[in-house]
Amino acid sequence: MFTQFKKALYFPIASYFRFFAAIRLNRWNPKIIVVTGSNGKTTLLHMLEAQIGSRAKYSHHANSSFGIPFDILDLHRKSLLKSEWISLILKTPFSAFKKVPKERLYVVEADCDRPGEGRFLSELLRPEIVLWISISKTHSMNFEKLVMNKKFSNVEEAIAYEFGYFVEYAKDLVILNGDSELMKNQVNRAKAKLISIKKENNLEKYDVGKDGTHFQIGGKAYRFKFLLPEEVFYSIEMVRKACDILSISFDHTFSKFRMPPGRGSIFEGIKDITIVDSSYNANLSVESMLFMFGRLSAIKKWVVISDMLELSEEDIVIEHKKVANVLNKLEFDRIILIGPLSAKYILSNLINNKIAASFQDTKDALSFLTNSLAGGETVLFKGAQSFFLEGLIVNFLKNKEDIAKLPRRGKAWDEKRKRIGLIAKD
Repeated sequence: MFTQFKKALYFPIASYFRFFAAIRLNRWNPKIIVVTGSNGKTTLLHMLEAQIGSRAKYSHHANSSFGIPFDILDLHRKSLLKSEWISLILKTPFSAFKKVPKERLYVVEADCDRPGEGRFLSELLRPEIVLWISISKTHSMNFEKLVMNKKFSNVEEAIAYEFGYFVEYAKDLVILNGDSELMKNQVNRAKAKLISIKKENNLEKYDVGKDGTHFQIGGKAYRFKFLLPEEVFYSIEMVRKACDILSISFDHTFSKFRMPPGRGSIFEGIKDITIVDSSYNANLSVESMLFMFGRLSAIKKWVVISDMLELSEEDIVIEHKKVANVLNKLEFDRIILIGPLSAKYILSNLINNKIAASFQDTKDALSFLTNSLAGGETVLFKGAQSFFLEGLIVNFLKNKEDIAKLPRRGKAWDEKRKRIGLIAKD
Protein backbone atom coordinates (compact mmCIF):
# COMPACT_ATOMS: atom_id res chain seq x y z
CA MET A 1 0.00 0.00 0.00
CA PHE A 2 2.76 2.45 0.99
CA THR A 3 4.77 1.55 -2.14
CA GLN A 4 1.79 2.32 -4.37
CA PHE A 5 1.22 5.62 -2.56
CA LYS A 6 4.89 6.52 -2.99
CA LYS A 7 4.73 5.74 -6.72
CA ALA A 8 1.59 7.85 -7.13
CA LEU A 9 3.35 10.86 -5.58
CA TYR A 10 6.57 10.49 -7.60
CA PHE A 11 5.76 12.82 -10.50
CA PRO A 12 3.57 15.31 -8.56
CA ILE A 13 6.44 15.96 -6.12
CA ALA A 14 9.07 15.90 -8.89
CA SER A 15 6.98 18.50 -10.77
CA TYR A 16 7.52 20.97 -7.93
CA PHE A 17 11.29 20.77 -8.43
CA ARG A 18 10.96 20.70 -12.22
CA PHE A 19 8.91 23.94 -12.18
CA PHE A 20 11.69 25.89 -10.49
CA ALA A 21 14.42 24.04 -12.41
CA ALA A 22 12.80 25.25 -15.65
CA ILE A 23 13.02 28.86 -14.44
CA ARG A 24 16.76 28.57 -13.79
CA LEU A 25 17.33 26.63 -17.00
CA ASN A 26 15.57 29.34 -19.04
CA ARG A 27 17.68 32.02 -17.35
CA TRP A 28 20.84 30.04 -18.11
CA ASN A 29 19.83 28.89 -21.63
CA PRO A 30 22.73 26.50 -22.43
CA LYS A 31 22.97 24.16 -25.39
CA ILE A 32 21.84 20.82 -23.95
CA ILE A 33 23.26 17.40 -24.84
CA VAL A 34 21.32 14.44 -23.45
CA VAL A 35 23.06 11.09 -22.96
CA THR A 36 20.48 8.35 -22.51
CA GLY A 37 19.87 4.59 -22.67
CA SER A 38 19.47 1.56 -20.42
CA ASN A 39 23.19 0.82 -20.01
CA GLY A 40 26.46 2.64 -20.66
CA LYS A 41 25.20 6.20 -20.10
CA THR A 42 27.72 7.17 -17.43
CA THR A 43 30.70 5.85 -19.38
CA LEU A 44 29.51 7.78 -22.45
CA LEU A 45 29.09 10.96 -20.39
CA HIS A 46 32.65 10.60 -19.06
CA MET A 47 33.94 10.08 -22.60
CA LEU A 48 32.23 13.30 -23.67
CA GLU A 49 33.74 15.08 -20.68
CA ALA A 50 37.21 13.89 -21.72
CA GLN A 51 36.73 15.70 -25.04
CA ILE A 52 34.65 18.77 -24.12
CA GLY A 53 36.28 19.46 -20.76
CA SER A 54 35.50 22.67 -18.88
CA ARG A 55 33.41 24.09 -21.70
CA ALA A 56 30.42 22.15 -20.32
CA LYS A 57 28.63 21.46 -17.05
CA TYR A 58 27.87 17.77 -16.40
CA SER A 59 25.02 16.16 -14.45
CA HIS A 60 27.27 13.81 -12.50
CA HIS A 61 25.34 11.46 -10.14
CA ALA A 62 22.00 12.82 -11.39
CA ASN A 63 19.84 11.19 -14.07
CA SER A 64 16.25 11.00 -12.76
CA SER A 65 13.15 13.20 -12.52
CA PHE A 66 14.43 14.38 -9.15
CA GLY A 67 18.17 14.24 -9.74
CA ILE A 68 18.26 16.38 -12.89
CA PRO A 69 16.12 19.24 -11.44
CA PHE A 70 18.32 19.11 -8.32
CA ASP A 71 21.42 19.38 -10.51
CA ILE A 72 20.00 22.35 -12.42
CA LEU A 73 19.05 24.05 -9.14
CA ASP A 74 22.43 23.23 -7.59
CA LEU A 75 20.74 21.29 -4.77
CA HIS A 76 22.54 18.33 -3.22
CA ARG A 77 21.41 15.43 -1.08
CA LYS A 78 24.11 14.80 1.51
CA SER A 79 22.77 12.51 4.25
CA LEU A 80 20.20 10.56 2.14
CA LEU A 81 17.87 10.88 5.15
CA LYS A 82 14.13 11.59 4.73
CA SER A 83 14.39 14.68 6.96
CA GLU A 84 16.63 16.27 4.33
CA TRP A 85 13.63 16.73 2.01
CA ILE A 86 12.22 19.57 4.12
CA SER A 87 15.35 21.62 3.58
CA LEU A 88 15.38 20.84 -0.15
CA ILE A 89 11.75 21.92 -0.59
CA LEU A 90 12.36 25.20 1.24
CA LYS A 91 15.56 26.01 -0.67
CA THR A 92 14.12 25.30 -4.11
CA PRO A 93 12.32 28.61 -4.93
CA PHE A 94 15.42 30.62 -3.95
CA SER A 95 17.71 28.31 -5.94
CA ALA A 96 15.83 29.13 -9.15
CA PHE A 97 17.16 32.69 -8.98
CA LYS A 98 20.75 31.97 -8.01
CA LYS A 99 23.54 32.99 -10.35
CA VAL A 100 23.52 30.65 -13.37
CA PRO A 101 26.56 28.56 -14.42
CA LYS A 102 29.08 30.15 -16.77
CA GLU A 103 29.28 27.09 -19.08
CA ARG A 104 27.36 27.35 -22.37
CA LEU A 105 26.99 23.57 -22.73
CA TYR A 106 25.07 21.27 -20.39
CA VAL A 107 25.69 17.52 -20.75
CA VAL A 108 22.92 15.57 -19.01
CA GLU A 109 22.66 11.86 -18.28
CA ALA A 110 18.96 10.93 -18.39
CA ASP A 111 17.28 7.65 -17.48
CA CYS A 112 13.79 6.21 -17.89
CA ASP A 113 13.19 4.07 -14.82
CA ARG A 114 9.39 4.21 -15.11
CA PRO A 115 6.62 5.11 -17.57
CA GLY A 116 6.35 8.86 -17.95
CA GLU A 117 9.95 9.67 -17.03
CA GLY A 118 11.20 10.13 -20.61
CA ARG A 119 8.45 12.59 -21.39
CA PHE A 120 8.79 14.36 -18.02
CA LEU A 121 12.52 14.98 -18.55
CA SER A 122 12.31 15.71 -22.28
CA GLU A 123 9.75 18.45 -21.71
CA LEU A 124 12.12 20.05 -19.21
CA LEU A 125 15.37 19.69 -21.17
CA ARG A 126 14.28 19.98 -24.83
CA PRO A 127 17.84 19.08 -25.88
CA GLU A 128 19.69 20.22 -28.98
CA ILE A 129 21.57 16.90 -29.22
CA VAL A 130 20.61 13.41 -28.02
CA LEU A 131 22.99 10.42 -27.80
CA TRP A 132 20.97 7.22 -27.31
CA ILE A 133 23.39 4.42 -26.50
CA SER A 134 21.32 1.31 -25.61
CA ILE A 135 18.01 -0.29 -24.79
CA SER A 136 17.35 -3.28 -22.53
CA LYS A 137 14.92 -4.64 -19.94
CA THR A 138 16.38 -2.66 -17.03
CA HIS A 139 13.55 -1.62 -14.63
CA SER A 140 11.20 -3.83 -16.66
CA MET A 141 9.00 -4.48 -13.61
CA ASN A 142 7.81 -0.85 -13.84
CA PHE A 143 6.59 -1.36 -17.42
CA GLU A 144 4.72 -4.67 -16.96
CA LYS A 145 1.37 -2.95 -16.47
CA LEU A 146 1.58 -1.30 -19.90
CA VAL A 147 1.98 -4.72 -21.49
CA MET A 148 -0.85 -6.18 -19.40
CA ASN A 149 -3.07 -3.31 -20.59
CA LYS A 150 -2.06 -4.17 -24.18
CA LYS A 151 -0.50 -0.76 -24.86
CA PHE A 152 2.67 -2.57 -25.96
CA SER A 153 3.36 -6.16 -26.96
CA ASN A 154 6.36 -6.49 -24.61
CA VAL A 155 8.33 -4.51 -22.04
CA GLU A 156 11.22 -3.80 -24.42
CA GLU A 157 8.86 -1.92 -26.72
CA ALA A 158 7.39 -0.02 -23.77
CA ILE A 159 10.85 0.98 -22.50
CA ALA A 160 12.03 1.95 -25.99
CA TYR A 161 8.96 4.13 -26.48
CA GLU A 162 9.69 5.98 -23.23
CA PHE A 163 13.30 6.65 -24.24
CA GLY A 164 11.91 7.73 -27.62
CA TYR A 165 10.65 10.96 -26.06
CA PHE A 166 14.23 12.22 -26.10
CA VAL A 167 14.29 11.53 -29.84
CA GLU A 168 10.95 13.32 -30.26
CA TYR A 169 12.01 16.44 -28.35
CA ALA A 170 15.54 16.73 -29.80
CA LYS A 171 15.95 19.97 -31.76
CA ASP A 172 19.06 19.46 -33.91
CA LEU A 173 20.56 15.97 -33.83
CA VAL A 174 19.99 12.41 -32.61
CA ILE A 175 22.88 9.92 -32.65
CA LEU A 176 21.78 6.35 -31.91
CA ASN A 177 22.78 2.71 -31.95
CA GLY A 178 21.79 1.66 -35.46
CA ASP A 179 22.07 -2.04 -34.63
CA SER A 180 19.05 -1.88 -32.31
CA GLU A 181 15.70 -2.61 -33.97
CA LEU A 182 13.94 -1.24 -30.90
CA MET A 183 15.65 2.13 -31.36
CA LYS A 184 15.07 2.20 -35.10
CA ASN A 185 11.35 1.74 -34.45
CA GLN A 186 11.33 5.11 -32.66
CA VAL A 187 13.14 7.24 -35.25
CA ASN A 188 9.89 8.18 -37.04
CA ARG A 189 9.21 10.44 -34.03
CA ALA A 190 12.32 12.54 -34.74
CA LYS A 191 12.21 16.09 -36.07
CA ALA A 192 15.99 16.45 -35.80
CA LYS A 193 18.73 15.05 -38.04
CA LEU A 194 19.55 11.39 -37.39
CA ILE A 195 22.95 9.68 -37.35
CA SER A 196 23.04 5.88 -36.99
CA ILE A 197 26.13 4.07 -35.66
CA LYS A 198 26.56 0.47 -36.88
CA LYS A 199 29.19 -2.00 -35.77
CA GLU A 200 29.73 -3.77 -39.09
CA ASN A 201 30.50 -0.50 -40.87
CA ASN A 202 33.06 0.81 -38.40
CA LEU A 203 34.51 -1.67 -35.85
CA GLU A 204 37.60 -3.34 -37.32
CA LYS A 205 39.20 -4.91 -34.24
CA TYR A 206 38.48 -5.50 -30.55
CA ASP A 207 40.87 -7.04 -28.01
CA VAL A 208 41.16 -7.19 -24.23
CA GLY A 209 44.12 -7.98 -21.98
CA LYS A 210 45.25 -7.32 -18.43
CA ASP A 211 46.64 -3.99 -19.63
CA GLY A 212 43.22 -2.87 -20.89
CA THR A 213 41.10 -2.73 -24.05
CA HIS A 214 42.00 -2.05 -27.68
CA PHE A 215 39.58 -0.92 -30.40
CA GLN A 216 40.38 -0.36 -34.08
CA ILE A 217 37.74 1.93 -35.60
CA GLY A 218 37.92 3.56 -39.01
CA GLY A 219 41.68 3.03 -39.21
CA LYS A 220 42.29 4.61 -35.78
CA ALA A 221 43.54 2.75 -32.69
CA TYR A 222 41.90 3.43 -29.31
CA ARG A 223 43.45 2.07 -26.12
CA PHE A 224 41.96 2.19 -22.63
CA LYS A 225 43.49 0.95 -19.37
CA PHE A 226 40.18 -0.60 -18.35
CA LEU A 227 38.40 -3.81 -19.34
CA LEU A 228 35.52 -2.66 -21.51
CA PRO A 229 32.88 -4.67 -23.37
CA GLU A 230 32.77 -4.52 -27.16
CA GLU A 231 29.62 -2.35 -26.99
CA VAL A 232 31.75 0.62 -25.85
CA PHE A 233 32.54 0.98 -29.56
CA TYR A 234 29.21 2.80 -29.95
CA SER A 235 30.20 5.32 -27.28
CA ILE A 236 33.51 6.09 -28.97
CA GLU A 237 31.83 6.72 -32.31
CA MET A 238 29.03 8.79 -30.77
CA VAL A 239 31.56 11.03 -29.04
CA ARG A 240 33.54 11.45 -32.27
CA LYS A 241 30.40 12.43 -34.19
CA ALA A 242 29.29 14.82 -31.44
CA CYS A 243 32.69 16.55 -31.40
CA ASP A 244 32.44 17.01 -35.15
CA ILE A 245 29.01 18.62 -34.85
CA LEU A 246 30.19 20.86 -31.99
CA SER A 247 33.38 21.81 -33.87
CA ILE A 248 35.50 20.48 -31.02
CA SER A 249 38.90 18.93 -31.75
CA PHE A 250 38.68 15.17 -31.15
CA ASP A 251 41.46 13.50 -29.14
CA HIS A 252 41.49 9.87 -30.27
CA THR A 253 43.80 8.96 -27.36
CA PHE A 254 41.13 9.97 -24.82
CA SER A 255 44.02 11.15 -22.64
CA LYS A 256 41.69 12.92 -20.20
CA PHE A 257 39.20 10.06 -19.88
CA ARG A 258 38.47 8.95 -16.32
CA MET A 259 36.42 5.77 -15.99
CA PRO A 260 33.48 6.09 -13.59
CA PRO A 261 33.87 3.73 -10.61
CA GLY A 262 32.71 0.13 -10.87
CA ARG A 263 32.62 -0.13 -14.68
CA GLY A 264 35.65 -2.24 -15.57
CA SER A 265 38.52 -0.77 -13.55
CA ILE A 266 41.56 -3.01 -13.08
CA PHE A 267 43.25 -3.18 -9.66
CA GLU A 268 46.22 -5.04 -8.21
CA GLY A 269 45.13 -7.38 -5.43
CA ILE A 270 46.86 -9.13 -2.58
CA LYS A 271 48.62 -12.41 -3.35
CA ASP A 272 49.14 -11.32 -6.98
CA ILE A 273 45.37 -11.30 -7.63
CA THR A 274 44.03 -9.12 -10.47
CA ILE A 275 40.66 -7.49 -9.69
CA VAL A 276 38.24 -6.38 -12.40
CA ASP A 277 35.72 -4.08 -10.76
CA SER A 278 32.38 -3.99 -12.56
CA SER A 279 30.49 -3.87 -9.26
CA TYR A 280 28.39 -0.77 -9.87
CA ASN A 281 25.40 -2.75 -11.10
CA ALA A 282 24.21 -6.14 -12.31
CA ASN A 283 21.65 -5.36 -14.96
CA LEU A 284 21.52 -6.58 -18.53
CA SER A 285 25.19 -5.58 -18.93
CA VAL A 286 26.20 -8.82 -17.16
CA GLU A 287 26.25 -10.81 -20.39
CA SER A 288 28.46 -8.37 -22.29
CA MET A 289 30.92 -8.19 -19.38
CA LEU A 290 31.08 -11.99 -19.18
CA PHE A 291 31.80 -12.29 -22.91
CA MET A 292 34.50 -9.63 -22.52
CA PHE A 293 36.02 -11.49 -19.55
CA GLY A 294 35.84 -14.75 -21.48
CA ARG A 295 38.17 -13.28 -24.13
CA LEU A 296 40.74 -12.30 -21.54
CA SER A 297 43.88 -14.41 -21.39
CA ALA A 298 44.54 -15.37 -17.75
CA ILE A 299 45.71 -18.48 -15.91
CA LYS A 300 42.87 -18.66 -13.36
CA LYS A 301 39.65 -16.75 -14.04
CA TRP A 302 36.97 -16.36 -11.37
CA VAL A 303 33.65 -14.54 -11.67
CA VAL A 304 31.57 -13.16 -8.80
CA ILE A 305 27.97 -12.36 -9.82
CA SER A 306 24.99 -11.22 -7.76
CA ASP A 307 21.27 -11.25 -8.54
CA MET A 308 19.93 -8.97 -11.27
CA LEU A 309 17.24 -6.79 -9.75
CA GLU A 310 14.53 -4.38 -10.95
CA LEU A 311 13.21 -6.87 -13.50
CA SER A 312 9.66 -8.07 -14.07
CA GLU A 313 8.73 -11.49 -12.66
CA GLU A 314 8.98 -13.03 -16.10
CA ASP A 315 12.29 -11.36 -16.91
CA ILE A 316 13.83 -12.41 -13.60
CA VAL A 317 13.65 -16.00 -14.82
CA ILE A 318 14.56 -15.29 -18.45
CA GLU A 319 17.54 -13.02 -17.83
CA HIS A 320 19.13 -15.14 -15.09
CA LYS A 321 18.83 -18.21 -17.32
CA LYS A 322 20.53 -16.22 -20.10
CA VAL A 323 23.46 -15.58 -17.77
CA ALA A 324 23.65 -19.33 -17.08
CA ASN A 325 23.72 -20.00 -20.82
CA VAL A 326 26.57 -17.52 -21.26
CA LEU A 327 28.51 -19.12 -18.39
CA ASN A 328 28.01 -22.52 -20.01
CA LYS A 329 29.66 -21.24 -23.22
CA LEU A 330 32.71 -19.78 -21.49
CA GLU A 331 35.55 -21.32 -19.50
CA PHE A 332 36.00 -20.06 -15.95
CA ASP A 333 37.80 -21.75 -13.09
CA ARG A 334 35.34 -20.64 -10.40
CA ILE A 335 31.86 -19.10 -10.39
CA ILE A 336 30.63 -17.43 -7.19
CA LEU A 337 26.93 -16.55 -7.13
CA ILE A 338 25.30 -14.26 -4.57
CA GLY A 339 21.58 -14.03 -3.88
CA PRO A 340 18.50 -16.27 -4.04
CA LEU A 341 17.71 -15.55 -7.71
CA SER A 342 21.19 -16.57 -8.85
CA ALA A 343 20.90 -19.78 -6.85
CA LYS A 344 17.49 -20.59 -8.27
CA TYR A 345 17.97 -19.70 -11.93
CA ILE A 346 21.73 -19.60 -12.64
CA LEU A 347 23.18 -22.35 -10.47
CA SER A 348 20.42 -24.80 -11.38
CA ASN A 349 21.09 -24.27 -15.10
CA LEU A 350 24.87 -24.58 -15.08
CA ILE A 351 26.23 -27.61 -16.91
CA ASN A 352 29.31 -27.74 -14.70
CA ASN A 353 28.02 -26.61 -11.31
CA LYS A 354 30.95 -28.27 -9.55
CA ILE A 355 33.00 -25.12 -10.13
CA ALA A 356 30.19 -22.94 -8.71
CA ALA A 357 29.55 -21.80 -5.17
CA SER A 358 26.29 -20.08 -4.21
CA PHE A 359 25.62 -17.81 -1.22
CA GLN A 360 22.53 -16.02 -0.01
CA ASP A 361 24.35 -12.88 1.08
CA THR A 362 27.57 -10.97 0.45
CA LYS A 363 29.03 -11.58 3.91
CA ASP A 364 29.13 -15.35 3.38
CA ALA A 365 30.67 -14.88 -0.07
CA LEU A 366 33.40 -12.76 1.53
CA SER A 367 34.25 -15.57 3.94
CA PHE A 368 34.45 -18.06 1.07
CA LEU A 369 36.67 -15.83 -1.08
CA THR A 370 38.98 -15.05 1.83
CA ASN A 371 39.55 -18.77 2.44
CA SER A 372 39.61 -19.89 -1.21
CA LEU A 373 41.67 -17.38 -3.20
CA ALA A 374 45.11 -18.97 -3.28
CA GLY A 375 46.87 -16.29 -5.35
CA GLY A 376 47.32 -15.38 -9.00
CA GLU A 377 43.60 -15.39 -9.83
CA THR A 378 41.92 -12.79 -12.05
CA VAL A 379 38.50 -12.05 -10.56
CA LEU A 380 35.59 -10.22 -12.18
CA PHE A 381 33.08 -8.68 -9.75
CA LYS A 382 29.67 -7.91 -11.28
CA GLY A 383 26.98 -6.95 -8.80
CA ALA A 384 23.72 -5.19 -8.04
CA GLN A 385 23.77 -2.23 -5.66
CA SER A 386 21.89 -4.08 -2.91
CA PHE A 387 24.74 -6.59 -2.61
CA PHE A 388 27.54 -4.00 -2.30
CA LEU A 389 30.27 -6.04 -3.98
CA GLU A 390 32.67 -3.13 -3.51
CA GLY A 391 32.53 -4.24 0.13
CA LEU A 392 34.13 -7.50 -0.99
CA ILE A 393 36.74 -5.86 -3.17
CA VAL A 394 38.22 -3.68 -0.40
CA ASN A 395 39.37 -6.84 1.38
CA PHE A 396 41.57 -7.91 -1.54
CA LEU A 397 43.11 -4.64 -2.76
CA LYS A 398 46.88 -4.47 -2.59
CA ASN A 399 46.96 -0.67 -2.50
CA LYS A 400 44.45 0.74 -0.02
CA GLU A 401 44.42 4.12 -1.78
CA ASP A 402 42.48 2.34 -4.54
CA ILE A 403 39.48 2.18 -2.17
CA ALA A 404 38.67 5.76 -3.18
CA LYS A 405 38.28 4.56 -6.80
CA LEU A 406 35.47 2.11 -5.91
CA PRO A 407 31.78 3.00 -6.25
CA ARG A 408 29.47 4.08 -3.41
CA ARG A 409 31.87 6.02 -1.20
CA GLY A 410 30.84 8.01 1.88
CA LYS A 411 29.33 7.63 5.34
CA ALA A 412 25.80 6.80 4.17
CA TRP A 413 27.09 3.91 2.04
CA ASP A 414 29.39 2.74 4.86
CA GLU A 415 26.36 2.44 7.12
CA LYS A 416 24.46 0.42 4.53
CA ARG A 417 27.38 -1.98 4.11
CA LYS A 418 27.65 -2.41 7.87
CA ARG A 419 23.96 -3.35 8.03
CA ILE A 420 24.59 -6.36 5.80
CA GLY A 421 27.69 -7.38 7.74
CA LEU A 422 30.43 -5.79 5.60
CA ILE A 423 32.70 -3.72 7.80
CA ALA A 424 33.86 -0.53 6.08
CA LYS A 425 37.65 -0.46 5.65
CA ASP A 426 38.00 3.01 4.17
